[in-house]
Amino acid sequence: MKPLLAGAASADITPLDRQFLFGYPHVERYSTGVHDPLLSSALYLAAGAEQMMFIANDIIFVGKASAERVRARIETATGVPAGHVMVTATHTHSGPITVDYLSNEDDPVVPKADPTYLAHLEDGIVAAALAAQAAAQPAEVGLAVADGSGVGSNRRDPTGPSDPQVPVLIVRAASGAPIACMLVCSMHPTVLHEDSTLVSADFPGMARRFLQERVLGSEAPVVYHTGPAGNQSPRHVTRANTFAEAERLGAILGKAVTEAVATVGYTSEVCLSSARRFLELPRRTFPSVEEAQAKLVNARERLERLRRENAPRQEIRTAEVDWFGAEETVTLARAAAEGRIEAYYRSCLPAEIQALSINKWTFVGWPGEVFVEYALEVTSQRPDTYIISLANGELQGYIVTEEAAREGGYEASNGLFGPPAGRMLVEATLGLLG
Repeated sequence: MKPLLAGAASADITPLDRQFLFGYPHVERYSTGVHDPLLSSALYLAAGAEQMMFIANDIIFVGKASAERVRARIETATGVPAGHVMVTATHTHSGPITVDYLSNEDDPVVPKADPTYLAHLEDGIVAAALAAQAAAQPAEVGLAVADGSGVGSNRRDPTGPSDPQVPVLIVRAASGAPIACMLVCSMHPTVLHEDSTLVSADFPGMARRFLQERVLGSEAPVVYHTGPAGNQSPRHVTRANTFAEAERLGAILGKAVTEAVATVGYTSEVCLSSARRFLELPRRTFPSVEEAQAKLVNARERLERLRRENAPRQEIRTAEVDWFGAEETVTLARAAAEGRIEAYYRSCLPAEIQALSINKWTFVGWPGEVFVEYALEVTSQRPDTYIISLANGELQGYIVTEEAAREGGYEASNGLFGPPAGRMLVEATLGLLG
């Protein structure tokens, strides 16, 4: 155990010009303004010779190449080893496109990622990291688990598997003044839909504002990570897809975190440790182009039928995204048949599992959009372990369960990897923690 030093800082990564807002297909959705800023928020921890950083970003993805570049720059500038730096994305769908996604290749309205914005993003991540280290001071840390019920549910079945637990790590100065709040919420930040053209961090940004106004003060960053949320969505709890609704959900989460913070016990003596492992995930077997096209016809017919029948809004939305997924399967099947898919595998492999531990609490980073069941399996066997998704890269789509693969919905349609990849993540993580 060593005395803890900690610092935190944020940098603005809001686009400086008009950008395509990525996350919904078929809509030429360029930004027309900024509702709330996008931030890169960093937390630096040190104890003796051990150092680590968590950096969360209000963006849909931080690609593997970007993550490798910023981690190398941070190591050179700060001395924190690249393997001790976790870089994540909140997954807001109201920020710029940052990764060229194969499954959107045939969508004529989706452009390539803008290299100028990527440079702005990467510079912001590095700036936040350097400022966080420069702000380091003697500190103490504590953790409590908040109840995030109310911000969403299982996307396809509101009674299905979910994880409402929100671990909240609070770091404060010896004086008691907050330095940072770090939390993990397993929920898609998709209150805002394709009709919104304002840049926004969605409900995580609203939760951050709530906490800074009510608990932390404006100088203490909120380092917000999205947990495994491949099949988690606000769809079944939202009353509308508006900023007012994003604020309502942000307040629900903010109040839950506030209650948890009041129960935290603190320690100034910590043991920091880190470990990681790289995996060559098994590739998915794709249908033929003809089979994929037949599925697309069926998905479109089902959507049209539900619209004619005036089915519930949530049921129509699920059918609509299933149609999107069927379109994307055609694109992926064609790329596989033409031999073009390997370049995209190389862009996101090997997949990195990263474990950063603070005393008994371990935060595990997984890349990609992973179904919550895989995280629940790990945490059921390893209490005090918290899984963070979209960490240090992405996987060109979802990692679904066997059940979801059999159902063949949107998530199972849109990805380069199948359920064996999820099993490998679980087994490798348990081995790494062991």
